[in-house]
Amino acid sequence: MIATGIDFGTTNSVAAQWNGEYVEVLEIGGQALEANWLRPGFTYLYPSVVGTSSLRSGTLFGWEAKLRSEHAVDACKRMLRDEPTVKIGGERFAATTAAAGVFRAMAGAAEEEAATEIREAVITVPANATGAARFRTREAARAAGIKVKTLLNEPTAAAIAYAHTTKTDGEFLVFDWGGGTMDATLLLHEDGFFDEKASRGVSRLGGLEIEGRLRRMVLDRAPARRRWSESEERQFRLEIERNKIRLSLEDSVEILTPDSVLVEITQREFSTEIQDLISQALDPVEECLDQARIDPEDLTAVLMIGGCSQIPAVRAAVAEALDCELVDTALCDPLTSVAKGAAISAAAMNGELESIIRVVNTHALGTVTKDQHGTRRFSSLIDRNQRLPQQRAKSYQPTRDQVSQLIVEVWEGDPDRSLDHPDNVKLTELVLKYPERRAAEDGVFDLVYSYSKEGLLTVRATMQSTGEVVLDDEVKVFGDGTAPPELRKELERLVSLSATTQYPPKPTHPQLQDAERNVSPEGRHSADPATTPKPSEMPKQITVRAPAAPLVVDGSNLAWNGCPPRKEGGRPSFTALEAAIKSLRFRHRDRDIHVVIDATLRHDVPDAERPLVEAAIASNTVVQPPAGTEGRGDTLVITLAEELGGIIVSNDNFAPFQRANPWLRSPGRVIGATRSQGIWVFTPRTPNAAPPSARR
Repeated sequence: MIATGIDFGTTNSVAAQWNGEYVEVLEIGGQALEANWLRPGFTYLYPSVVGTSSLRSGTLFGWEAKLRSEHAVDACKRMLRDEPTVKIGGERFAATTAAAGVFRAMAGAAEEEAATEIREAVITVPANATGAARFRTREAARAAGIKVKTLLNEPTAAAIAYAHTTKTDGEFLVFDWGGGTMDATLLLHEDGFFDEKASRGVSRLGGLEIEGRLRRMVLDRAPARRRWSESEERQFRLEIERNKIRLSLEDSVEILTPDSVLVEITQREFSTEIQDLISQALDPVEECLDQARIDPEDLTAVLMIGGCSQIPAVRAAVAEALDCELVDTALCDPLTSVAKGAAISAAAMNGELESIIRVVNTHALGTVTKDQHGTRRFSSLIDRNQRLPQQRAKSYQPTRDQVSQLIVEVWEGDPDRSLDHPDNVKLTELVLKYPERRAAEDGVFDLVYSYSKEGLLTVRATMQSTGEVVLDDEVKVFGDGTAPPELRKELERLVSLSATTQYPPKPTHPQLQDAERNVSPEGRHSADPATTPKPSEMPKQITVRAPAAPLVVDGSNLAWNGCPPRKEGGRPSFTALEAAIKSLRFRHRDRDIHVVIDATLRHDVPDAERPLVEAAIASNTVVQPPAGTEGRGDTLVITLAEELGGIIVSNDNFAPFQRANPWLRSPGRVIGATRSQGIWVFTPRTPNAAPPSARR
């Protein structure tokens, strides 16, 4: 079997193969590149994009999807962290399915254009990817017909490629800043051995956030004069991305808005605008060196990989912070070195090369316990940065007498953070069954976690009193079996989307058109015999289904939920808001979700959360009202809900707005939110009527 490595990236993916003598990077999908996108090395890139176009049949992938789609989904890799659904061709698909489509398209392109096969591969993931994201990556590749030999951390893969080329031993620091995440990893290479000593990173900090800043710079100078169409929005995003790349090579660029306004941005202005993002990216570097207790002067090489690492201001900041000379791009290609290292690793696993890779786990593995107050807490068994394979055990006792079984929750994340923090992910639940009911003190058991270097986790529980095994299972979320049938079926549905399928246009005034069609805000039709055509009169190839009403989230309101009042020193929690949005996306996969926050939220949250708010604003994950808007975020929440025929998620009564917007008290137009011990519950509510004399 050909030794293949795949760098599955947020923005672009790359495939490489070991041909017996050296690594060859595959040129696949490059025929669809347009002249204004052609840059050195770009023919090796396969954009991680899925889309559709009315001018082309079937589902589009790669450059075809990126540059020629009318409706496209980018960065499906980043979505694997939380598994939201994505809308492609008017239909909803899991992010895993979109990722599987990219894998399958790459394999098909390799066969058609490079005359080679991709049947199995070493696939890379961010060093700090969660277990859930790793599982979904593995599952997506399997659904595409690619056997996953192992998942390899991206920085480790880059270090392997560099060491293979230079035959250099020593301490390598890999600064990996790509489209979606930033990771810093410290590795020791000695006599063919690669030992990953420490790794730290920041999720949701990458090219997408940097593009958000560039977009903001342009719109500050040339505000939109009208509402742009979806196609214009997409072309503007591409214009922003392309000029972000140009600003790494040119002193200035001119960016054209959909209103035909040219805005000039200089490299110096751009560098100043993103300085705070660069500072955030440097934090993991310092943490990584502190964990490994290594001084910068002891580093043998500093490798810069990922597109963002090539921004001049970023390279200058890293060189200054570490007081060193960075490895030249000729020795460590920022775009292809990860795929090359993965291919070399695959060749080593096949016995074609002598190399041993030792890795550490980047997130703690553990379970959940309750303290004396009933608060759920992360109990770590295998701490972060432990060399794999690893086995650890802890003793636990039931909290109640006479139980016949216990649910053992398996968690991955950061024990130092609250359980509802986005970095903490429940991987699965396992059932521990006692042979008979017994008192709590007689039910003490030893819980053992065994974690292999391939990333497979097994859990065993043994009774202390008898030595009897009461739980012995593999955590399937890490497994390497076949992809589930439902995923394969959904993948087939994705690749067979027809460009001739027609979808209802998005209404300019949704409420008016919904009324004319007798559609409720939830998107359900009520038949009218007088206007419903006979079956023979209806088009046979067009199926029109009203989309579910979007949710408009009053983000600041939810962030304050459960927090003490401001006058008592309380502060809102952005991480709690993120957990609420994650819960809403899980419950309402068929709905678009808009999140609105007040402009003051970034200043109200704890200092540690401020970068999270700023990153969310930059990536348009949340929106703020324009400066000078009366009524703060409440006005924008109500306006969005009215324009879109949406449902508001808030505990606010919106008293000052009820007279002008009587629909606020209509059944089904508002949902309330409650947070209890980290769990969000959403229930329909009707805001209390505002008194006649209500004032803001």
